Amino acid sequence: MPTTTRRSFLAGAAAAGVLATSVRSRAAGANERVRVAIIGAGNQGKSHARSLLSLSDVEIAYVCDVDQQRLGEQLQRVGGRAQAVADLRRVLDDPSVDAVTLPIPDHWHAPAALLALDAGKHIYVEKPCSHNVREGRMLLDAAVRHGKVAAHGTQSRSVPGMQEAIGMLHEGVIGDVLIARCWNWQMRKNIGRAQPSAPPPHVDYDSWVGPAEWLPYQENRFHYDWHWWYNFGTGDVGNDGCHEFDIALWGLGVTEHPTHVAAAGGKYFFDDDQQFPDTAQVALEWPGDGKPGGKRMLIYEQRLWSTNYPFGVDSGNEFIGTKGRMFVSKRGKFELRGERNAPIDRQLHADTKAEVAFNHRNWIDCIKSGQTPNASIDVAHRTATAAHLGNIAIRLGRSLRFDPQTESFPLDADATALLSRSYRAEGHWAIPKAV
Repeated sequence: MPTTTRRSFLAGAAAAGVLATSVRSRAAGANERVRVAIIGAGNQGKSHARSLLSLSDVEIAYVCDVDQQRLGEQLQRVGGRAQAVADLRRVLDDPSVDAVTLPIPDHWHAPAALLALDAGKHIYVEKPCSHNVREGRMLLDAAVRHGKVAAHGTQSRSVPGMQEAIGMLHEGVIGDVLIARCWNWQMRKNIGRAQPSAPPPHVDYDSWVGPAEWLPYQENRFHYDWHWWYNFGTGDVGNDGCHEFDIALWGLGVTEHPTHVAAAGGKYFFDDDQQFPDTAQVALEWPGDGKPGGKRMLIYEQRLWSTNYPFGVDSGNEFIGTKGRMFVSKRGKFELRGERNAPIDRQLHADTKAEVAFNHRNWIDCIKSGQTPNASIDVAHRTATAAHLGNIAIRLGRSLRFDPQTESFPLDADATALLSRSYRAEGHWAIPKAV
């Protein structure tokens, strides 16, 4: 059974109720087109453009990026029907814009999302929803406060086949699910070693750094490679790993943060500038009622130098229950076995392949109906926090006790310092402000 206490259930239900009720009062009409701005024109920005173009009740009002080359390409991609701007504040100042998607670097996720909520926009923020735990809490609180539809880029939540598979788990097809094992194995590239240099002339690098601590431009910590730097990214634990954490948490049925994290990892393969590990093993634990049958564990494995994938797939989840196991992957694979590995003859009626359009469809529908999206911001905060806790434990090289209620590491100053971040010493208009 999931580790849900009555207090956590009521708190979660209350938060969901506040979200749904306050959103409903401001929802767009069922037949109206929703005017959306896409902030960011990188790899995921392209995906957002393709997805939103497929929805007949969406109008792409703006595209935005600090890289003029990428901005021009994105404008062409959406058919030239949108306005193209470099400063997201121009989008937020336009009252005709209903919603924004935020496929931008991790260090901008929460700051931009908070500004958009303050401006009265619905948001779709890419994973992880935050660069650190404190920003995630600020974002969740702001979504409740403003009553806007806030959705997260963990798109498996809206995939019919994945919903069916997780539904089977919650119905008890393999008994009580005690352990989820997930993995992210792939062959990443060596980003080499580089020195600071002048940014490309078509890039507003100052705006790209934004509220983060200032670092001069360096080629291997810019487009996409920013993922591997503490100042801008969350490593692959927070990048591709976030998808697997999300599915694992969903299948386990946990609705609170874990209380214990143990992790090991580092750079086992790549000899380059990246700061995050290419190899990681993270274990998260939920105590439940402290008795046998109440505890839950999530195990995450990362190998960024291997293509010898578990179950023949680069990313997936294996759920271990008291009466069997399930393997499911966002790559479209599924396997169900009972005790002693006996095959269980049940098939899914839909594919499990991850599709951004499913999640965007759900988000737009919720903007119109006032419902809470499948990949809601409270779920997003728990998923991102799981990844952040793994990264913190790896950086400190030791196991940690976490207080889910206060979102802190009691009596551990070093770990607590990594729950938040430092911003630009000289200040910046996008630095989040606590309420």
